[in-house]
Amino acid sequence: MTHILVTGGAGFIGSHVTAALLAAGHDVSVLDCSHPAAHREPPQVPDGVRLHHADVRDREAVRLALHGVEAVVHQAALVGLGAGPDDLPEYVGCNDLGTAVLLAAMSEASVTRLVLASSMVVYGEGSYHCEKHGPVRPAPREPADLADGRFDPVCGDCGGTLNAGLVEEDAPLDPRSVYAATKVAQEHLAAVWARECGGAVAALRYHNVYGPGMPRDTPYSGVAAIFRSALESRRAPQVYEDGLQRRDFVHVSDVAAANVAALSAGPGFRAFNIASGHPISVGDMAEALADAFGGPRPVVTGRYRLGDVRHVVASPARATAELGFRASVTPAAGLKEIACAPLRG
Repeated sequence: MTHILVTGGAGFIGSHVTAALLAAGHDVSVLDCSHPAAHREPPQVPDGVRLHHADVRDREAVRLALHGVEAVVHQAALVGLGAGPDDLPEYVGCNDLGTAVLLAAMSEASVTRLVLASSMVVYGEGSYHCEKHGPVRPAPREPADLADGRFDPVCGDCGGTLNAGLVEEDAPLDPRSVYAATKVAQEHLAAVWARECGGAVAALRYHNVYGPGMPRDTPYSGVAAIFRSALESRRAPQVYEDGLQRRDFVHVSDVAAANVAALSAGPGFRAFNIASGHPISVGDMAEALADAFGGPRPVVTGRYRLGDVRHVVASPARATAELGFRASVTPAAGLKEIACAPLRG
């Protein structure tokens, strides 16, 4: 039995991770501050789990929570695109300062194993190939193109059409939102800490996580929660762009299983895509969810957000080969499940 601290362990993903660790026979403590972006009710944890109701930026509280701990699963973060520029200090504070405080306290407590909740947003756009120029990293899409309905990135050399492929962990990092920038910083901080302290860090780059207990629609929610909230209110899900943007939707139970598996990762820093391996378009996801719920039908709006990217589809091969992790829930089964599952808050 290993004593594991889960930061953010009372949140949507964190609560599933906590339950999976308990099921695997671990002793679990949780540190959670009930941030209003993630919680509308007081945090709850399973029986037998010690709750430290504190902010990860509180070094004394983190020191106390680390007593007797052998590994940390760091889920605490402010997620999503947020409400606007006013969120900048809170994103950097929660995600980057919080991670720095945690790593410093872990070093002091001689805790050398970390599983870090990262995100596919660190890539920016996914993997693209031009027939003439080979692999291409497209520049951020121009507002004028988006306003005119030209959503697909093009080759910067010839202006030609690009073919989207699978993004792998060694792809360059290219954050295109405040949240993405903070996730890149978290990874860099953790990598430096691993080198200096001889630690082991498994950075799990979650793709689009969904499942039972998703939060209701807020500026910090994922698209699956936003669509599900709309359906519950008998409103048509509003699909941005043309609905053809592709993502990988991974069930929260699979994400929890990946965290358990990642405790066995080797020394140093290593990143892993955590994805279902069954990518679909956002429009198709909205249609499947509406079908399972019983309507209303989604509406493709043509609207856009500058922080969004077009296609991000992952290769989960590294996680399978090195962690023994393979997602078990297909989008078809998972979306049918959450159509009737209660939302959080």
